[in-house]
Amino acid sequence: MLHIVELSFVNMVDRLVNSEANCRRIAFIEQCFGASGQPLALPGRALVGEGVLTKMCRKKPKPRQFFLFNDVLVYGSIIISKKKYNRQHLISLEDVKLENVDDEMCRSYTTSGTALRNGWKIISPSKSFVVYAATATEKSQWMSHIRKCVNDLLLKRGITQNSENDSPVWVPDSDASTCMHCKKSQFSLINRKHHCRKCGMVVCNACSNQKWLLPQQSSHPLRVCLTCYMQLTKSKNMTGVTPTPVHDDTSGEDTSDEEDDDRTDGATGEAQDDTFTAYDVIN
Repeated sequence: MLHIVELSFVNMVDRLVNSEANCRRIAFIEQCFGASGQPLALPGRALVGEGVLTKMCRKKPKPRQFFLFNDVLVYGSIIISKKKYNRQHLISLEDVKLENVDDEMCRSYTTSGTALRNGWKIISPSKSFVVYAATATEKSQWMSHIRKCVNDLLLKRGITQNSENDSPVWVPDSDASTCMHCKKSQFSLINRKHHCRKCGMVVCNACSNQKWLLPQQSSHPLRVCLTCYMQLTKSKNMTGVTPTPVHDDTSGEDTSDEEDDDRTDGATGEAQDDTFTAYDVIN
């Protein structure tokens, strides 16, 4: 059981930043990601906690290793538990918002035959998704620590958050057998599922045959559904932006963690430890 010391969170992070143990931990994480990962050892950065969470990917839930720093949230696919990760993703905490997911909404999703519970949404302009903790206590610890890091970062930088350009949480493929836009097109091996990158709905090709530049998510135009396309074209903020039509039948999505479930994860080694480990906050 983790016991949070009732001290200033800022003081706790300052202790971590200046500790030799913090430097060692961050260097080890960099080593685990290898050359494909981005450098993590930056001045003023502290590793606040880490653990395994189940991330709801496009096709099904997948375990992902998460690292909470005082300024970014980092996660990746598990190749060898506690030894090797890949597909590193970084999300700036100044943009992160959390939203609770009620357990009643989680029961339709399972992993290893067990209904998923203890979930919440991680929302940001670049990427938004749902994660699940092993226990209610783990969920509480994760959410509490993330919120403290976000609030401390916003206070230090003197900024406020804006939700206007947040990316959507994608509707899982399993939730839609027909297009969520036209309500008619039945999905099949030939009629593929696509995701609107503006609203996250699962749609058919005909209902998502336009692309739009969403700079918070990608430097390239991304597929959007017809409803979002019409809304974007009418938006005063987007006046003068020319939409880019889709000329092929590809999904329009970037290669990302959402496509990991199309590949076989190579997690091996000792059993994964789902426990959230927080640093320098144990009595």
